[in-house]
Amino acid sequence: MPKHEKNDVELIRTWTLSPAATMGSAVRAKGILQELQSRVPAASKKSLALDGSDIVLAMPASDKAVFNAAAAVVAKAMEDVETLPVIPREIEDILTIKPGERRRWLADGRLPSAGTRTVRLNGRARRITFHVFDPKVVEDLLDRGAVDEWREQDAEAKAENRRKAAYTAKLTRSLKKGKTIKAEAIEGSDEGSRTELVGWEEFGRDGLLR
Repeated sequence: MPKHEKNDVELIRTWTLSPAATMGSAVRAKGILQELQSRVPAASKKSLALDGSDIVLAMPASDKAVFNAAAAVVAKAMEDVETLPVIPREIEDILTIKPGERRRWLADGRLPSAGTRTVRLNGRARRITFHVFDPKVVEDLLDRGAVDEWREQDAEAKAENRRKAAYTAKLTRSLKKGKTIKAEAIEGSDEGSRTELVGWEEFGRDGLLR
């Protein structure tokens, strides 16, 4: 809850995040809070807090007009909170996956993107762009245990790649060995020819060719 003196806080409103909205993720719940904070007037941002699975708006009675304006924004946003796109850190927490797995499965198409989002970092001019994901798709992946299946597929593919690499290395060594043997055979043949020629010259010097 926002930090106000207890006797000064008189205006409070609470909204409960459904399991479908958070998908059991505290990271997702915090992400929803941050999304709501970005929508309310700047003066109300710090008055909006997360308490477990509850979104709490608390202000002193003297800020009734500001409170009502912020409450209206939050109430409207809560109508479709379950459809808010899932951002990278949220999907990693929901599916219990690593950033590398998310990037790999996104690249090979197993983890479908719902588009991209560009935001500006707080207090900085720099903007970052990242992929977001459809909450319905994420929920389906979670329910059917797709991550375990994908990890098994990756392990099998890795083992197959190792076998192929080992076979290729063995074949390369065999080819190199074959070339070495052939080169030695050719070299031996040349030496034999030179020996024959030397003997032939001696044969000529002895006058046997006359």
